[in-house]
Amino acid sequence: MNIQSKYEQQNIDQCVSETDSYTIERYLQFFKGFPRPTVRVLDVGCNTGRGGRLLKERDPDLQIYGLDCVQSRLDRLPEIYEDGVYGIANQIPVEDCFYDVVLAGEFIEHLYPSDVDSTLSEFQRVLRIGGRLLLTTPNPNYLKNRLQHRSVYGVSHLTQHFPEVLRYRLKMHGFSKVKTRGSGKVTRYLGEHFPLRIMYGSLLYSADKW
Repeated sequence: MNIQSKYEQQNIDQCVSETDSYTIERYLQFFKGFPRPTVRVLDVGCNTGRGGRLLKERDPDLQIYGLDCVQSRLDRLPEIYEDGVYGIANQIPVEDCFYDVVLAGEFIEHLYPSDVDSTLSEFQRVLRIGGRLLLTTPNPNYLKNRLQHRSVYGVSHLTQHFPEVLRYRLKMHGFSKVKTRGSGKVTRYLGEHFPLRIMYGSLLYSADKW
């Protein structure tokens, strides 16, 4: 089984991603972080396009492209997507500096360790100068998980990303202005900027190619 097929099977096994109640709020959070101007958006791990539909409602001029390793999800993308590409994120079939924004919501934890850096490098390659990467990933320091002796790992979660290390990795690949905010369902009560990040189940990272 090749690597793309392995990723596809693991993502099919975690079908909860298609019904995640926080997805729409996550994309609203992404949208607030878009640089101006933003036209071309790559939605990595786009699933069936619930998030892209919301973005298009917020800004009808956006050109949204989807990338996913599960073909059956791409088959259900709404027509608002310019294109849906079946593939993996460290081999994005597009020219350099094509996108204004790359989105990767709850994505990089699904990568094998050997693919993390090559994926971040690819995100940097396809962004224009002045473009922005916005990603969320589970917080390994999440207090609730610690108290329950639970880990980020499980089902198709193949890696976990501690904030100080992920920030360093983003800078290592040339990103600047790397910022972290709270994400996940706790934001409904605490907002994005509560100082104790251990309260958040996920974190949002914003990083510019500049």
